[in-house]
Amino acid sequence: MHTNLSDTLTSVAPAPPLREKRRLLRSLITAGSFNEFVEHIFWLTENRSSSYVCFANVHMLVEAYKDRQFNHVLNQADVASPDGGPVSKLMKLQYGQEQDRVPGMDLMPRLLEEAAARGKSVYFYGSTDDVLEAVAATAKAKHPDLRIAGYYSPPFRQLTQEEDEAIVDRINDSGADLVFVALGCPKQERWMADHKGRVNACMLGVGQAYMTYAGLEKRLPKWARDLSLEWTYRLYQEPRRLWKRYLVTNSLFVFLTLKGLLLPSNVRNHTITTD
Repeated sequence: MHTNLSDTLTSVAPAPPLREKRRLLRSLITAGSFNEFVEHIFWLTENRSSSYVCFANVHMLVEAYKDRQFNHVLNQADVASPDGGPVSKLMKLQYGQEQDRVPGMDLMPRLLEEAAARGKSVYFYGSTDDVLEAVAATAKAKHPDLRIAGYYSPPFRQLTQEEDEAIVDRINDSGADLVFVALGCPKQERWMADHKGRVNACMLGVGQAYMTYAGLEKRLPKWARDLSLEWTYRLYQEPRRLWKRYLVTNSLFVFLTLKGLLLPSNVRNHTITTD
């Protein structure tokens, strides 16, 4: 049967909006504008049967630097966004190009808005039943047309193989296009990597974004976020749990960054082009 050239061209999948990852410390972080991240995530829902997105802040980069296995998880992500202000600023400093900050707390509300407009369905996984109900209620109030495929709070323990398989079936049977995952770093990133190829959706490790989206936690004003002061507010909220993460981890990040900047540019800078 004769195939028209124009029909062949229209059947070819469009190129992904985001094409480059850039090395920071030992990790590969995706470069692009905030809007390109939005478009790329919906491109993934159309062109990849299973994918995952990490939101890389200082804590995640340092954990990946110390743990090569976790670094592999981060580097294998379809998208690794520069979540924290220091990460986006370091990308600009190291590569000489402007880089938007793309936090999960900002991207999640935009994706929910776009999902409602584009007819995509969403699933919320992780956290507690109370938080999930608040997130779903907030999303539905803001976007009445949004298709919420479901939500589920897993037990706070190691799941059995049967339990895990049941959860995968539950998510896949819901027909969700986007699965927002809130299990905390690095658990949520490992979970997404382990379930790539099994969960038929784009998974996004959004962490604390549930709490701020549902209004259960306050967020600093934009001027303070632009100055990268969110970590100080989180530390004030949970000093006993977070003091080591922020004070020790942030200090190590500064040290590693300064050490890296002393390297020759051909060693320090590394960009790869993704499919």
